[in-house]
Amino acid sequence: MTELRAFIIETAKEAGKIMLEAVDIKKKQQEKSGDYNPVTAYDVAVQNFLFSALKKRLPEAKFIGEEVGTDTPTPLAHGYSFIIDPIDGTTNFIQNYRHSCTSIALLKDGAPYIGVVYNPYNGDMFSAEAGQGAWLNGEPIHASDRPLEENLVGFGTSPYYRHIPHYFDGTFEVLQKLYPHCQDLRRSGSAALDLCYVACGRTGLFFELILSPYDFAAACLIVQEAGGVATQMDGSPLDFSCGVSVLAAGPAAYREYFDITR
Repeated sequence: MTELRAFIIETAKEAGKIMLEAVDIKKKQQEKSGDYNPVTAYDVAVQNFLFSALKKRLPEAKFIGEEVGTDTPTPLAHGYSFIIDPIDGTTNFIQNYRHSCTSIALLKDGAPYIGVVYNPYNGDMFSAEAGQGAWLNGEPIHASDRPLEENLVGFGTSPYYRHIPHYFDGTFEVLQKLYPHCQDLRRSGSAALDLCYVACGRTGLFFELILSPYDFAAACLIVQEAGGVATQMDGSPLDFSCGVSVLAAGPAAYREYFDITR
């Protein structure tokens, strides 16, 4: 393990302690713009901790976070950029659903270089480094190459955009096409963890019609380094400067998706 990835992993573990020690979460939430888009004092506290700790290690990096205090709205084409979701699955966090994570992506010259996703509730630590592979708790992981009929399918419902027919109706149109061809469907409330589940073979495919880079930058690198495919839903490359659709799958399921939905 490289020193830099090891440092980011340990920093994620420290951030997880803030989540585990949280109390009175519902009393410390407020709404951001959009359809039910909550943020808590703990989202801000975790992000502030991550920015401070990571900046000491890479002072030249820019920091792009979901909450306040972002340096720049888009990743840099040159040098290092962190894209951070302090608590992915905030609604789960508020409801004590215990399925949330911290997501840290480090981009180098505009491309994902290191990805770390940590669920402090069960200790799952997913990580990847460009060209080096992907790991769960230090053990190599690989995406499933089985057909959809032998896999679960994960999905997100783009809840902040549920008032827009393209996202609301479009999500369930895709599900109607996929459901007859897979074992079953799963909706967890954390896109970063859903993507990591594709990476380790717990599910065979995941999609969501729109996600922010905070949600997918780290986990999509983990998927790709695990031998899976991660693109936009039309097959085009991911864009780390704005919200886009995300499709991630093992190679066989990825090909089958286009056969089923076209």
